[in-house]
Amino acid sequence: MLKTLYQRRFFSTAASILHSMAKYRVIFVLGGPGAGKGTQCENIVRDFGFVHLSAGDLLREERQRPGSEFGEEIETHIKNGTIVPVEITCSLLNRAMENSSKDRFLIDGFPRNQDNLEGWNKAMIDVATVIRVLFFNCSEQVCVERCLSRGRTSGRADDNEESLKKRIKTYNESTMPIIAHYRTLNLVSEIHGENEPAVVFEDVKKALADLN
Repeated sequence: MLKTLYQRRFFSTAASILHSMAKYRVIFVLGGPGAGKGTQCENIVRDFGFVHLSAGDLLREERQRPGSEFGEEIETHIKNGTIVPVEITCSLLNRAMENSSKDRFLIDGFPRNQDNLEGWNKAMIDVATVIRVLFFNCSEQVCVERCLSRGRTSGRADDNEESLKKRIKTYNESTMPIIAHYRTLNLVSEIHGENEPAVVFEDVKKALADLN
């Protein structure tokens, strides 16, 4: 039993050392569809110097890339409002980080479920350290209204009422527990996303004021 205890302590310490040596610093940006994540990420990039990586945008780009081995699978998940396998998303995120000259990233719309979280921890523990989780809390009604309005010009296949219902259901069932998990680690800053964008960003700046 004593040997097992020492082994646990060793591996726990080793994991902590690897985590602290990670070359990228990451803020996860979470919230329902239409909660204002993209708008606020643009503001954070401008004022704080982070690189914005949208998991959804990366998946959509990969879906459209000629010859992509993942394109058809991604297309099916996006249309159905379901979650793309974590191995694909982590691969795309890692590629985007490596292709950047920066070391601080906003990752928008990820992790979306427990599988995403476990996949991230497995694939990225020696690559990236999560330093904050921004949670944009917004009512379902406002989220739907915003997305339907955006859908008139965005051309996004998932900005329609049927897909939105599925996406919100997935978010409530799968993503909210991830936010609860990060609360236990004291990493979550909750932002009220229904306010005007300028007001929301003032709250964001307060949440990020202690980052260096």
